[in-house]
Amino acid sequence: MSQGVRTSPEGSGRPLSEAYDTALLDLDGVVYAGGNAIVHAVESLEVAREDGMHLAYVTNNALRTPDAVAAHLSELGIPTGAGDVITSAQAVARLISEQVPAGSRVLVIGGEGLRVALRERGLEPVESADDDPAAVVQGYGGPELQWGRFAEASYAIARGVPWFASNTDLTIPSGRGIAPGNGAAVEVVRIATGAEPQVAGKPLPPMHRETILRTGAERPLVVGDRLDTDIEGAFNGDVDSLLVLTGVTDGAQLLAAPPHHRPTYVDADLRGLLTGQPEITRKGDGYQCGGWTATAGPEQLSLDGDGEALDGLRALCAAAWTAAGDGSCTLDGEKALARLGL
Repeated sequence: MSQGVRTSPEGSGRPLSEAYDTALLDLDGVVYAGGNAIVHAVESLEVAREDGMHLAYVTNNALRTPDAVAAHLSELGIPTGAGDVITSAQAVARLISEQVPAGSRVLVIGGEGLRVALRERGLEPVESADDDPAAVVQGYGGPELQWGRFAEASYAIARGVPWFASNTDLTIPSGRGIAPGNGAAVEVVRIATGAEPQVAGKPLPPMHRETILRTGAERPLVVGDRLDTDIEGAFNGDVDSLLVLTGVTDGAQLLAAPPHHRPTYVDADLRGLLTGQPEITRKGDGYQCGGWTATAGPEQLSLDGDGEALDGLRALCAAAWTAAGDGSCTLDGEKALARLGL
């Protein structure tokens, strides 16, 4: 992948499961939603694995251990070992271990995933600011995390103890809707202390480094549903990405994406791993994909033709991103997207 400005999704003459050796898969919105497998996910991943693609699952959620995540995926029908799961807890634990002496105490504001990751790095989790910690680490602790835990973090940080966060996602999906994520909890401690944490999770480099170290991937493909974590993380790691439309990103957000949020490929769901990707070609003042041609006018995006809705969306991306250059497209794409049912 080139770090130049992407002006169109790319094509691929080979199935992505053959073109890349490892899929770095986000979980929520890609593999499952509300704990249940997303349609086509289980069978698509099975075929990709049979094709020789290594499957790794990369999550910003620091609450669950890799063992717990692997058990959940296996229950859904996706055979997974703990070594196939990479969490932001592991990334932040490595980051801390590189900055404090071996065996140091670390004040944990979060769940079991953080404690397990710290012990893996030879660090000792503690519960109080009075336990003489060498660092404070904060990760998602679930709805039962007590308010007093934020006070413990604040006391230690005020004494000059360095502060780390697994990630700063403001929200997290749940079976009942959108809930506050670790980023919201980090804001509480930031307000109390005026300090800034070192952050490890997607889209920042420590998470990508952790993923590559653990998987040994040589030709990785990031697969995600979020532009601001998954796709930006791939951009920061200078690797290719596949956006699937089973999660939070809609057509309008994709058309308005700035360069660091533009995926290499776009597909409906994980079946996109098993196919090639169509080429987008220049046609006069427009961009053609399948039976659709998209153009950028002075005020809006236009779409002519017919065919697969995804091809129309890909053509619109090319028109919008080219018009936007290194910015965000502000042209009205509502009517064009409506033609596609998006």
